[in-house]
Amino acid sequence: MPTTHTDIAVMKAKRLFILFAILIGIGLAAFFFGLLGQNPQRAWQAYLINFLIWSGIAQGALLFSTVMHTTKARWSGALSSAAESFSAFFPISFILFLLLFLGKEHVFPWLHHDLHGKEVWLNLPFLFARDILGLLILYGFGFAYLYYALCAKIGTLESRGKIRTRLSKHWVRIDPRRCQSRQSIFSILYMLAFALVLSLVGFDLVMSMDPHWHSTLFGAYTFVKAFYIGLGGLIILAWLLYLKAENRFGLRLSDFHDIGKLFFAFCLMWADFFYVQLVVIWYGNIPELTGYIIERTLMPPWKMLAWTVFIVCFILPFLLLLNKKIKTKPWAMIPLCSIVIVGIWLEHLLLLGPALGHDTVVLPLSLTDGLISLGFLGLLLASVAFFLKLFPELGRIGKREGVE
Repeated sequence: MPTTHTDIAVMKAKRLFILFAILIGIGLAAFFFGLLGQNPQRAWQAYLINFLIWSGIAQGALLFSTVMHTTKARWSGALSSAAESFSAFFPISFILFLLLFLGKEHVFPWLHHDLHGKEVWLNLPFLFARDILGLLILYGFGFAYLYYALCAKIGTLESRGKIRTRLSKHWVRIDPRRCQSRQSIFSILYMLAFALVLSLVGFDLVMSMDPHWHSTLFGAYTFVKAFYIGLGGLIILAWLLYLKAENRFGLRLSDFHDIGKLFFAFCLMWADFFYVQLVVIWYGNIPELTGYIIERTLMPPWKMLAWTVFIVCFILPFLLLLNKKIKTKPWAMIPLCSIVIVGIWLEHLLLLGPALGHDTVVLPLSLTDGLISLGFLGLLLASVAFFLKLFPELGRIGKREGVE
């Protein structure tokens, strides 16, 4: 039986990681069940959507920290420390992208088709080469920012484990002012890479599924959406940390009010891009472009899904977040942010579903899709928990910055 606070904490951590392992196992089993079924394309469709969603949350959450650092914001210190934990998902995200190659026959419907001159851009070796390079640059800048951010905040580490021991040896040789300077440089580089690489990923993994349709706004729409759900994921994590009895990060209700306002702003911006992209094509009335919109907004079974996405991702959060008090209530914000993330998941289904499953008469959504999503959720939670366990000092730093 555990007798000290340390023993109890270790036992709680073990239980959490067992729970995450169960979620991952459920997702893996559901994915293989789907692959061995009659329609393996549905399993790969769920895989692609989940890769985009959970990677977007991790990338968007770290963007929050880089933006706050670049703008010298003083209110968000505790939230920035929490946001940096999402970067632990980056290596997993990269491996998940590489595994996507195994499902190429199911994921890229334009393979073996006549692309009318677009073969130069839409061919698998070039697509994977540029996206791998893009993700390496994005995650490389993200880790470089994280390295100098931790160096500036923590400075020295108690040697415990290989990662901490190695970092500690490097950090003692670096001038703290150099850490801050490098942190600023890599925060800007990460923001630039975020916009460029997510635009590329949006073009290659979403827009290209219907290779004869294009939108010049799609890249911006993709990275705005990633920041939107990244803020949602960060708000959920921050509330979970706040609700723990010790509140190690020193998060305050005013922090939640401020990030709630930012979440509200990006709810409006997502809707703005959604509307602008749609209305320009609609009024242009070019047949090869309007067909894409008509199929997803006026034709069954996608029509109802389109309205559901619009209500869940814009109408609902817009109306609720007009109220100031809602932003400081965990019973409201945790479900709301979760619903928005589910809404963006459905929005990806709306964009990809018609391209990956032509002549569908029933919405391609089943329990298997939900179980596969649980597996990805388990991967993200396990990586965030691992990071917070590896650097418990961040709680003390966050608490101090929160008080300041």
